[in-house]
Amino acid sequence: MKKNSIVRKLIITFSSITGGLLILVGLVLTIWFYKNDYNGTVESLNKQLDVVSEAVGSYLKSQEGSYEEIGRLLEIACLSNNMDGIIVDRLGYVYIVSNSKYDYLKYTNIDISSNKVPTSNKLEYSKKLIKDYSNENLGAFIKPIYSNEKLDGYIIMLQEEKRSVKHTIIIIWVAVILAVIVAAAIVKYFAELLVVKPIEEINNAAKRLAKGDVDERVKVINDNEIGELAQSFNIMAQSIEESDIIRKEFISNVSHELRSPITSIKGFIGGILDGVIPKDKENYYLKIVYDEIDRLARLVNDLLDMSAMESGKFNLNISEFDINQTISLCILNLESKIQAKGLNVKAIFHENRCFAIGDRDRILQVVTNLLENAIKYSEDNGQIEVNISTKGEKIYVSIFNSGETISPEDINHIWDRFYKSDKSRTNKISTGLGLPIVRLILTQHNQDVWVNNVEGKGVKFTFTLQRNS
Repeated sequence: MKKNSIVRKLIITFSSITGGLLILVGLVLTIWFYKNDYNGTVESLNKQLDVVSEAVGSYLKSQEGSYEEIGRLLEIACLSNNMDGIIVDRLGYVYIVSNSKYDYLKYTNIDISSNKVPTSNKLEYSKKLIKDYSNENLGAFIKPIYSNEKLDGYIIMLQEEKRSVKHTIIIIWVAVILAVIVAAAIVKYFAELLVVKPIEEINNAAKRLAKGDVDERVKVINDNEIGELAQSFNIMAQSIEESDIIRKEFISNVSHELRSPITSIKGFIGGILDGVIPKDKENYYLKIVYDEIDRLARLVNDLLDMSAMESGKFNLNISEFDINQTISLCILNLESKIQAKGLNVKAIFHENRCFAIGDRDRILQVVTNLLENAIKYSEDNGQIEVNISTKGEKIYVSIFNSGETISPEDINHIWDRFYKSDKSRTNKISTGLGLPIVRLILTQHNQDVWVNNVEGKGVKFTFTLQRNS
């Protein structure tokens, strides 16, 4: 067992508490047992010694009875209480013993005065009145004998130290010690079963997860704190596995997106250098190379933006700006692309000026990306409609484009980086990095964005902005 293990600490803590409680119970039982035994002994002994005392008193008063009869009565009292008895006169001389082993005391003097002597007709207890043949102190109950209201002697009941009551007390304390040991063993067993083993499983699973085994999971057995920990671990492992899948897909997609323009650039430049491409076609292919470099630069810039936003190093320059003016500017910037597809763009402003709070340049990037997406997936000679409305402290900007709707399989993935639908379908959607950047920028602004299919008509994207009221 480890020095600082949970089981060790649990056992020490529980054993200390349980041991303390059991020791307290043992002390209470010991005191109670001693007191109960003493009271019971005194009550029983007092009744029987009253008979003996009366017999001795009668003998001394009128010579009724005999020593033999007194001895029998004393013997009965001794047998009933598992004791030995002697009778002494008022000066302390022994003249009757119940057991022959105390014959050596006959006619000897016992110093009663130095002990606790009863002053009335009741029992008193002394621990140092008499020593036995092995020189050990004997406990003694002392009962005075009265005749004609005059003290005539004492009945002394001797109690050996190793009596059954002491054996009982020993048994109590042995039971206490065994109870502590058994309790500690039970705690150890259940602590290992219910706490340590599940935690070790989670720990081992975490180590395997750290080594790259992202499909590692643990069993959730109990509905308690350990079970919640296991469930949280599984949720974390699931998240890591999903992140790992996204990471691999991202690397694959980035590699593909970078490889395509680089391959084109290399091929065209190589053709020009080798003289394969005629002189009169060089400008044409250099224009293609320029466009590919421009696309490559945009891709790198988008990747840098996404990295900055996801790492929290993305700073927003918050200010007040007119969203109507920003959207109008964006439409003008994309006019050539709009005219190339013969699109009809309609902007609906419900107010002449509508001021929003945010980073104007980044919101311009959001609108640009959504409009470029709308242009890309609009049917030729189709329609794009931009609608700006307000409600409370929110501004709602929606961009609708006519054309095919987004399939249910794809609509949940359009915010994923480089997501592309099944290329075998005639309706192909390639979101690239535009839409993920839109979502990240709006998330940085604590705003929402969502997409809806307008059945039979097209697709509508909507996002919110904070209104400056």
